[in-house]
This record gives sequence, C-alpha cells and structure tokens, in this order.
Amino acid sequence: MHDEISRRTFLKTTAIALGTATIAGCESLGGTAAPASNKSKVFFTKDISADGLLKVYSKINQGMTGRVAIKIHTGEPHGPNILPRDMVKALQQHIPNSTLVETNTLYKGKRFTTADHRETIKINGWDFCPVDIMDEDGAVMLPVTGGKHFKQISVGKHMLDYDSMVVLTHFKGHLMGGFGGSLKNIAIGCADGAIGKKMVHAAPDNDNYELWLKGEPFQENMVESAKATIDHFGRRIVFINVLRNMSVDCDCAGTAAAPVKARDLGILASTDLLAVDQASIDMVYQLPEAELHDLKERIESRKGLRQLSYMKELNMGNDQYKLITI
Repeated sequence: MHDEISRRTFLKTTAIALGTATIAGCESLGGTAAPASNKSKVFFTKDISADGLLKVYSKINQGMTGRVAIKIHTGEPHGPNILPRDMVKALQQHIPNSTLVETNTLYKGKRFTTADHRETIKINGWDFCPVDIMDEDGAVMLPVTGGKHFKQISVGKHMLDYDSMVVLTHFKGHLMGGFGGSLKNIAIGCADGAIGKKMVHAAPDNDNYELWLKGEPFQENMVESAKATIDHFGRRIVFINVLRNMSVDCDCAGTAAAPVKARDLGILASTDLLAVDQASIDMVYQLPEAELHDLKERIESRKGLRQLSYMKELNMGNDQYKLITI
C-alpha cells in the first residue's frame, strides 16, 4: 500500500531521519501549504536500483506513447558520478520504442563534436542501445510562450522525431545553475550545442566562461528554454530525479568533479516539472549541515532557487506537492 503523506509531514519526517533540528528554511522554499486536491503527486523510493527506477516510472508512465526519447546526461569521459548504466539500461529496455537522447556541448570538451561525443558514449557505457545526438543534423526553433527573454529557442532537430519524453536526471550541483535537476536537463540538454546553448548562456564564444551569463538572468533563460520543450510535448513528458552521488559539480566536470559529501537519498518522479525539482531541493535541504553546506553554497551563490520561483511564475508546474512513498 502506498504511504501517502503531505509535503509538510514529509519534511518533518525527513528532518528527523537525517538528524536535522529545523525544517523552517526548507518549508519556506515552497510557500504556504495548499489543499491536498491542489497538490501535484511526487513519487519517492529510497531504492536506488533498476527495480526502484522501474517502480517509480510505473507511477507516471500513462502518457508515454509512440516514439519515446529518454533524455539523459552522457557526462564527460570516466565521470565518477553519472547514473549507473544498469539502471538506465533496465529502463530503456522496459519502455517500448525508446531511445536515449542527448545533444552536443557548447564548451570544447569531449562531447563538443558528434564524433567525440560518440566516443564518450562508448567510454561511459551508454552504447548498450542506439543514442540519438539530437543536434547531429542541425537544429530547429521552438516557440517560448510567455517568456520575457526569448520568443523562441533552438533545440536539436531530432527532438521533433519523438512523441514522448522521459527526462531521466542525475540530480546534483552545477557550476552555473547552482543545481542540475530535471529543469536543467532539458533547458540546456535539449538545446543544440551550436545555437541553443549559446542562447541560454548568452555566450559570445565557446571558451571565455567569465563572459557567459550568470545569476538570476541565466536561471530565467534556462526556465524559458525548458518551457519550449514541455510545451512541445504537453502531457507526454515525465520527470525522474535520481538523488545519488550529489557532487557540487555537474557530470560535465568528469573526473575533475568535487568529492561527494552528501548521502544518497533516493529517486523522485512526477509528471510535474516544478514539483519534482522542488521536492528534490526540499529533500536535499534537510541534510545535516556537514553534508548540505557545499551543495547549499553552490546553489545559493548561483541564485539557483530562481529556477523554482520563475517556473512558478510561468505556470510550469506546482511547487505544492504530495509525496507518495513506494
């Protein structure tokens, strides 16, 4: 039987379990409590395994039809924190007519060109099935409805070949985003390397990162970029965050990623983008100070929580949720 609990009860329970003294700071992230009928469902399991992943996916998969894109982050070569390949393989083999999808990078690493990216895919063990590099053949523009920075955003052309999308995300810190959840996975991850990522980062070139956009304007650019993707798929997009090996650095850092200090927490899944990222942040913010400090500093120094508030402003989901433990 499912253990259905309110977000407030979940936060208190988590705080006790993690040995934290207060939940006030975390509760303030989502505002005041909403009636249960107005809350989005977020499913949670502590079981970070192929079995756990399949269980949470089974709770959100009703809209997955036709050709299904599984949006992952392939990571730089030999990255120590990328998602376990056996988990991803189990999910991909479980979903009929599914394909792993990615895009090339803006920065000049080992995923900058399609040829190098395909080599990295082999090195990191993603070649158990075809991987579609969505911008291999160019890009297309998608509309951004209601944005104040963009009217349209450039995404990998192959994204139009899919009917549904599963956003499978390794939740962790991020150099510029503060944290990388489902929002970041599609905001930057679906934007093509040559045009879309340059738009989101407002980058004059590929190398001088100091000139790339930062802070709240960058967070807002990410949100608007992601809005194009969720509007494109409508009800046929779902979100899974795996809270495991949460370094302050993204998997873009590869072997240079900072050591992990936070414990593994579990897997969260929802049909609501804002709810799943909000629940992930709430859970992380309940960690003891020794485990939370570096992640919190990374998130807040980059104004990362603006991702959540701006998603709410653009009606991209609900920051009030009900946790359903399975």
